[in-house]
Amino acid sequence: MSAARTPATTGRPARTPRFVITCIGVGLLAGLMSGLFGVGGGTVIVPLLVLILGFDQRLAAGTSLAAIVPTATVGVISYAVHGSVAWIPALILAAGAVVGAQIGTWLLPKVSQFALRLAFVAFLLAVIVSLFLIVPSRDAELELTVWTIVGLVALGLITGVLAGLLGVGGGIVVVPALMLLFDTSDLIAKGTSLLMMIPTAISGTVGNLRRGNVDLLAAVLVGVAACTTTALGALFATLLDPLAANILFAAFLVFIATQMTIRAVRSRKS
Repeated sequence: MSAARTPATTGRPARTPRFVITCIGVGLLAGLMSGLFGVGGGTVIVPLLVLILGFDQRLAAGTSLAAIVPTATVGVISYAVHGSVAWIPALILAAGAVVGAQIGTWLLPKVSQFALRLAFVAFLLAVIVSLFLIVPSRDAELELTVWTIVGLVALGLITGVLAGLLGVGGGIVVVPALMLLFDTSDLIAKGTSLLMMIPTAISGTVGNLRRGNVDLLAAVLVGVAACTTTALGALFATLLDPLAANILFAAFLVFIATQMTIRAVRSRKS
């Protein structure tokens, strides 16, 4: 059931103890998933803010993107300690993603709630399928060539648009893409993805703040809580079999996609 909303602010839940506890709980889970799977946590934060606290989809997307900044920073440090960050490719990805994030935040208020929910579900389903097309490897490196650089810029641009539009940091796109299209180690893909997310999330958050699509208190609570579990998730990633990690992530995304589909259908009927 959605939390009660303040009369003056549509889509923003009242500042109650339940609100604070829920934001912290969402952050703890998002941080663990961020470190474990190399994602910013938007796939956890957005649907849970919508499903539990009753955020509208736009506000949840903007709040999630803001919360991703500290989460990704801690994640990068954790992966860098193990040498699992490709620094130059991450910067190339970020260059395209920063531009794309501005496009995504510009599009966000122009798209209907129902369409956003369906787009998010379709996005999750595409990622689930991609996870089973990848044979994870711990040995593959990301080599830079002219075509690789062009591909990374294009991937960054697409990722940035999705980040601004759906509130995901982009890791859920970048990690499978780096493994599937660029034949990269799963750990390097995750560490590189987290580094790319930092400027992407900052860029998208600036755009969202201008348009009033960020709940700053929720973003701070979620982001700070996520920082406490991100390093633990990154440690688990090094210990867990890559294929097992993909299967677990896919199962989680199926659950989230199902819940978001149910809510989209119910909101459409009402």
